Amino acid sequence: MTETTTTAVTDIAPVATKAAASAADAAPIAHDITSGLIVDSTLNILIVFSIVTWALILIKGIQHIRIAHHNRLYGKKFWGAADFQTASTLEGNKGPAARVASVGFTTLLEADGGTSTHDLEHTGDRQELLDRRLRQQMQKERGALESGLAILATIGSISPFVGLFGTVWGIMGALTNISKSGSASLDVVAGPIGEALVATAVGIAVAVPAVIGYNFFIRRNKVIWAFLDDFSIDFVHLALKTSFLIQRPAPAPIVTTANTATRSNAATGNNINTTLLRNNQEEFTTTGA
Repeated sequence: MTETTTTAVTDIAPVATKAAASAADAAPIAHDITSGLIVDSTLNILIVFSIVTWALILIKGIQHIRIAHHNRLYGKKFWGAADFQTASTLEGNKGPAARVASVGFTTLLEADGGTSTHDLEHTGDRQELLDRRLRQQMQKERGALESGLAILATIGSISPFVGLFGTVWGIMGALTNISKSGSASLDVVAGPIGEALVATAVGIAVAVPAVIGYNFFIRRNKVIWAFLDDFSIDFVHLALKTSFLIQRPAPAPIVTTANTATRSNAATGNNINTTLLRNNQEEFTTTGA
């Protein structure tokens, strides 16, 4: 019995030794796969951040160019109008300034014609109602100008830390491999650590355009906001000179089919009467002769 047990243990020992050696060999491979996957995922996230950053910069740049063009064009048309009444009839205008003015003129027309709605929104005199509507519209324009800037600020803030996370994880894996290789020479250390530091460089490269774009558009928004603020104040002063009254545009005459038929019948009747009168005159002249 003892000899049999000894033989079984002797047979199992080499198998266990081989399994332990295989597990020891597989552990560094699994660690390398996990480390490489995390570093690659970090780089992919930073690439996505970079694409989003440049897309937002392009979109916001086009938006600001169009806003500056429309505001400048409408400003020339508004201040070039003969009077406040003429300025209210300007059509085909775009941009924040045109929308603010449109809300102001609409509010004055509503106050002039009266409203059947009795609620808090329509309480107060005409100036209070006009100030409130202009302020609400300016807040809407401000929200449209600031859309997307929070994303730029977030990317600019977290990108260096995301890159640093990938670098730290990559260096941990590189040092583990170096310790197992038993060599700490420059040739062995420089390669893995240099590859890990790429993540930090990419994170900084993503963060810099995002921060610059955010600061630039914040500055542009302040300029546009100051322009709209001055424009709304001037609008209220101009409306005050006219006692917050503007004339409604005269409606165009409506020509219906019934009116056209009536006019045609009237014209036909006049022609018939004229013909009968001529015939009667001829008969009277012949009879008299």
